[in-house]
Amino acid sequence: MIYITGDTHGLQDFNKLHIFAGEHPELTLNDYVVIAGDFGGVWSDRTLVADLKYYTELPFTVLFVDGNHENFDLLNSFPVEEWKGGKVHKIRPNIIHLMRGQVYEIEGKTIFTFGGATSVDREYRRKGVSWWAQELPTYDELDEGIANLKRHNNKVDYIITHSCGERALQYPGLRAAAGVKLLCPESHMLSYFEDVVQFGHWYFGHFHIDAELGDRYTVLYNNVVGAAE
Repeated sequence: MIYITGDTHGLQDFNKLHIFAGEHPELTLNDYVVIAGDFGGVWSDRTLVADLKYYTELPFTVLFVDGNHENFDLLNSFPVEEWKGGKVHKIRPNIIHLMRGQVYEIEGKTIFTFGGATSVDREYRRKGVSWWAQELPTYDELDEGIANLKRHNNKVDYIITHSCGERALQYPGLRAAAGVKLLCPESHMLSYFEDVVQFGHWYFGHFHIDAELGDRYTVLYNNVVGAAE
């Protein structure tokens, strides 16, 4: 099974995964829970073992796209590997970073991932300590995503990102929560995928709300949901 949830911010919002694991004792490492950005577990080299301890004890495999609140210097220090058809950082055997612009084939489903977003609170953070410029997607990553999608005829079952495109931002349930995030450049970039990709369902986090936006977009924070059939 494939499940998706929103931001975990290290251990700050981890408890939803602990509760979910308790409610589903049948899950194994062959089941996947995807965190839609702001994983936050790879934050400090000094505390990395302690920060990841509770994640490693979960009965399922944790997958995550990157958000904006990640230590990208530390995250990118892990070697790049191939997994399920795309590039990943294997943080631990059951904790895997799904990189930007990749298409994976998991449990018979194709999943396109494209992490990153703008930290609207970056003026209160320190560069290289609590904020990293790599949070914003690059055009090289966009080009890689376009190329990978073309190999799949621009058709996937799921898109999982941290932020969302401009079309999703128009839903009234999201506009109020988005606020200044409406002006962020990554939404314009993600709009390309809204326009050219045939997808079954798009999941994202970032906005700290849970809502269904029409029948093809889901924004997640506390909820853990099964991937739509």
